[in-house]
Amino acid sequence: MRNVDSIPFNKPYFTGLEMGFIEDSFRRGHTSGNGYYTRMCQQFFEKKLNEDPHQHRALFRSTGIFGTPKCLLTTSCTDALEMCAILSGVKNGDEVIVPSYTFVSTALAFARQGAKIVFADSRLDNPNIDESRLEDLITKRTKVIAIVHYAGVACDMEKIMQIARKYDLVVVEDCAQAIYTSYKGIPLGSIGDLAAFSFHETKNIQCGEGGLLVVNNEKFKKDAEIVWEKGTNRSQFFRGEVNKYGWVGNGSSFLASECTAAFLWGQLQKIDEIQHQRRILWRTYYKAFKYGSDDAILDSHGISIPSLPTYAYNNAHIFYLVCRSIEQRTEIINYLAVRGIHATFHYLSLHHSDFAVKNGWGNSVLPQADRYTDCLLRLPLYNSMTAEDVTSVADAVVSYLKESALGVADLSAAMI
Repeated sequence: MRNVDSIPFNKPYFTGLEMGFIEDSFRRGHTSGNGYYTRMCQQFFEKKLNEDPHQHRALFRSTGIFGTPKCLLTTSCTDALEMCAILSGVKNGDEVIVPSYTFVSTALAFARQGAKIVFADSRLDNPNIDESRLEDLITKRTKVIAIVHYAGVACDMEKIMQIARKYDLVVVEDCAQAIYTSYKGIPLGSIGDLAAFSFHETKNIQCGEGGLLVVNNEKFKKDAEIVWEKGTNRSQFFRGEVNKYGWVGNGSSFLASECTAAFLWGQLQKIDEIQHQRRILWRTYYKAFKYGSDDAILDSHGISIPSLPTYAYNNAHIFYLVCRSIEQRTEIINYLAVRGIHATFHYLSLHHSDFAVKNGWGNSVLPQADRYTDCLLRLPLYNSMTAEDVTSVADAVVSYLKESALGVADLSAAMI
């Protein structure tokens, strides 16, 4: 009999501090955006994103256009990405390069501004954008390269930034999954011109729904506050820089409420503990599949585990397997479901989406993006998991492979 979600795919984690800070935000008498907790969260990230213990940041600062990161809390990562699209100035006829293997928000933010989306393929060794093919996609109309650090694993930012500077392009880092992780010791989100983070309940750090815009390029900093404040210079007014405020540019209501910010502040007090626990669980998966007694069984069935480049730090956002085929992945999902374990696939290649095809953007041949669409399998990973839970999931995957080889695997979940 099926035991539904004994080990779910995800459980939102609560530190126990969130309600206290939310109640304090009530006592402070300011519940709309840009209050005490908003500023506390923004300052936290501005400090963290400015850290560079190895002084590698000079790799990306030679042009002199970058300064200390400016952070603005938003209602979602999607909103932060839409701010990136507005700030980058893309318009009808401009082209934006986006990986096909990503969530729709990465592309939608620029499509809303009238840009043509040019889809890029993934790497062979991980789902990130294939940097070696970027220059093939650049035309005179290209304005932006939007990259995604899948599973919190860095893209090759040195290569991407060199290409971007060569062609005078804006780089947007989609850091939805990349909290507290880095490229050669440099925090992700502090390298491109602009960046966006997510605090959705599925992320390592969460406040239900929330996001963060990061502005690294000095030329976007003044306009960022205007876009954030509904197209007004309201922030300047409250700092006493102007004697009145009004409508001065493009924008929308992108601010998160103080309740959301207070919730997030409660999470940030435990961020190091949260990250430590997730990395323990991720390494438990990795060791079980890489060094377990049945380590060769994955290879023999055409399944691979995550590959981490030497330049990337692992923030343990996702542990995934890449299966041999969509049929094998479906069978594993069903086999685990019978045992109360909820595993799932991830993105569908955007270049095959109805919207992309309708707009004439769907004629690319992107074999690696399609391979991850069909074959990538995400396993449960959340803070309240135990090492025993992880071992149970890994053991169940291995059991499926052994039983399928004998033709006796129980896939009855497919009938439910």
